[in-house]
Amino acid sequence: MADVKSLLKKLEHHGEQALFATRWLLAPFYLGLGVSIIVLLLKFMAELFHLVTHAFSSTESEVILGVLALVDLALTGSLLIIVIFSGYENFVSKIDHSNHKDWPEWMGTIDFAALKLKLLSSIVAISAIQLLKKFMVIEKVGEREIFWLVVIHIVFVVSSVLLALSDRIAGHGTGHAPQAPVSGHGPGSHAGGTSAAAVPDLSKDAAASGKHP
Repeated sequence: MADVKSLLKKLEHHGEQALFATRWLLAPFYLGLGVSIIVLLLKFMAELFHLVTHAFSSTESEVILGVLALVDLALTGSLLIIVIFSGYENFVSKIDHSNHKDWPEWMGTIDFAALKLKLLSSIVAISAIQLLKKFMVIEKVGEREIFWLVVIHIVFVVSSVLLALSDRIAGHGTGHAPQAPVSGHGPGSHAGGTSAAAVPDLSKDAAASGKHP
């Protein structure tokens, strides 16, 4: 019977180790997101080159649209960085920060709840930029397209606000057990911090033994 229990315990241990090792299957996902940053960089350089070469021949609106496109790509790249590092540290493995002196402080403090908030905040910012780009050429955009862009942006904003409120409510909902009063600070304590019940009554002891203190 003891051998069967020992065998089952070993099987359970190896099974848990195998399940725990499956987290490394997420690593290729984050590596793929890193490659996508390179693609964004190539697109960013192409947009920047087009903006610079057409700076004098373009109108003010076209220049602003080009700058907004660059900002949009930069925000998307920053969003990928947040997802890559926070996701890797939360779900795969901790990164040794001691070897990186310029390691940003926020990378080690973002948990899954904060990751969701930052993700939605970045999506709201990207959506706002896309909406602003359409407003810059509103004469070329149909009313139906503008309507749906505004609706989608409002949905993103409301979703981020509701998520922030739910996390805040969940944080306040976790109660703390009341602590016992510390000795010297509860009722019946003297100014010196010693309870009156803790002071021995020497007069009673002396009377019992027939001696005076």
